[in-house]
Amino acid sequence: MSESTNESDRISAVEFHRRDGVSDWRVTDTGPQAVFTATSLAHAANLVAPIIAAAERFGIVPDIDVRVEGVVVRIPHRSLGGPPTAAEFAAAVSQAATELLLTPDPSRVQSLGIYVAQHSGADARPFFIAALGYKALGDSDAVDPLRSGPPLSFNPITGDSRARGRTHFDVYVPADQAQARVDAALAAGGRLADDSHAPDWWSLASPDNHGVDIASWADTDE
Repeated sequence: MSESTNESDRISAVEFHRRDGVSDWRVTDTGPQAVFTATSLAHAANLVAPIIAAAERFGIVPDIDVRVEGVVVRIPHRSLGGPPTAAEFAAAVSQAATELLLTPDPSRVQSLGIYVAQHSGADARPFFIAALGYKALGDSDAVDPLRSGPPLSFNPITGDSRARGRTHFDVYVPADQAQARVDAALAAGGRLADDSHAPDWWSLASPDNHGVDIASWADTDE
């Protein structure tokens, strides 16, 4: 899902991780992300100005989520590692967080996607776009214009009734957290449906057979 076929317009997740100063960051399906915990809302908000300064310096348009628990910083980009200056921006944000005594917590990094499987003769995307106030992205996706809600992907299935839809969640986590997340879900009553693609992703099912894929491939993509 690259934004451009021009390699100069992107870096891979592996290349991003090789850069200096980005150990606080992980890469999900929507791009690099970091979480910095804080002691209060005011403490968390102190990081906003340095983020904006770094964004202007490196030409990045980040998403910033400020909560009393801390700050989530995302570099939204359709190529996994982000634009060429993503790592420099990330390093500057991490340095500012260190100076402000915010604590990085890569274990909290994640992104959520919803995979809507539909009969090949159906087109559910217009319904979901209208119901959720989303916009179309490409030929088969839909996204929240403000990137607050999870992206939707629509893909056909065959050999099923048109009256029945199948939907599962894609949960993107850091590669070093994936196995722990799988183990926690299984311990909570889940079932391992398919691990043939592990460690890229594991397909799990809830006790009543709702599907969740735990995916780490975005963090190691080359």
